[in-house]
Amino acid sequence: MTLAAATELATATNEHLAHISNTLIYSSMAVYTLAFFAYIAEWLFGSRSKVARTAAALTAKEDGASRAGAPAVAVKSAGGTTVLERPKVVVRSATGSRDVPDGPGAHGGDVQGDLYGRIAVSLTVLAFLVELSGVIARAASVERAPWGNMYEFNITFSTVAVGVYLALLALKKNVRWLGLFLTTTVLLDLGLAVTVLYTASDQLVPALHSYWLYIHVSTAILCGAVFYVGAVGTLLYLFKDSYENKLANGGKAGRFATSVLERLPSSASLDKFSYRINAAVFPLWTFTIIAGAIWAESAWGRYWGWDPKETWAFITWVAYACYLHARSTAGWKGRKAAYIALIAFGCWLFNYYGVNIFVGGKHSYAGV
Repeated sequence: MTLAAATELATATNEHLAHISNTLIYSSMAVYTLAFFAYIAEWLFGSRSKVARTAAALTAKEDGASRAGAPAVAVKSAGGTTVLERPKVVVRSATGSRDVPDGPGAHGGDVQGDLYGRIAVSLTVLAFLVELSGVIARAASVERAPWGNMYEFNITFSTVAVGVYLALLALKKNVRWLGLFLTTTVLLDLGLAVTVLYTASDQLVPALHSYWLYIHVSTAILCGAVFYVGAVGTLLYLFKDSYENKLANGGKAGRFATSVLERLPSSASLDKFSYRINAAVFPLWTFTIIAGAIWAESAWGRYWGWDPKETWAFITWVAYACYLHARSTAGWKGRKAAYIALIAFGCWLFNYYGVNIFVGGKHSYAGV
């Protein structure tokens, strides 16, 4: 076989693998869609969770016991009759939140709701494996890490985000409430990737040929995926906290809001979850910036040059540092800290999408 024929065969093989990768990505989108509908079925048909019903029952029991042991007070009715009543006692849950049920089918609601939830998780696992195979096929088509452009970053990012969710489930963490929101955003992310951001398989520019590509970019993707999970928890915390405050002040939420928000964990649980997620990954984000600086010195002869990507990576680091500090400051806990966390994640998103699309710099490779 001549050299030209061998080169042509290798190119054909690469194109074949790239085609397989595209097919797998589209297939994963189809499975994610099925998982999305299964999660919706869980939320619609699953009753309040066993944990929620148990918590509500225990709270009612404690409330009754507290009222039974409290001294009676005399209250005059409108007709002048004196009636003995016991004062109402506000009981807080173990998490420190107000007495509001804790969780959707995430804890495993009734038999029907739990069945839909298990189906949804199974479909999510299948979609994850199919998408992961698509990412691997993409890498094999050019024999490099699949992080050379925004399309490849997107499909890898969504794969890692789902992997983080499944890992938390495997660790017996109560995060099934994340499933519906996760599949929704993953479908949007993949839809954007295969339409607007799609880039054909190609080789890397010389500056990216470094082992630091595997270190720096992989940690950036992992950090982004974990930050995303934390941002979802933070956003849901704000909704749930408003709902609990409204109930505590004697208000009444709409039927739809009640149906959705009663199935979420308590605001205290969501707040704690988001904080732990963000705090756990912050050191890795610090390492990501340091690794990028080391790679920059190797590729461009300087550690830091305030390139737009470097600048926004640092802004993101500062924003998350402010969030973690706010969480330890009494006056900034709760909603104020949550707003900072969302701003920090917004900085991360702009660092990826905004800088790559609207701002030029040394990090601009392969178009988008």
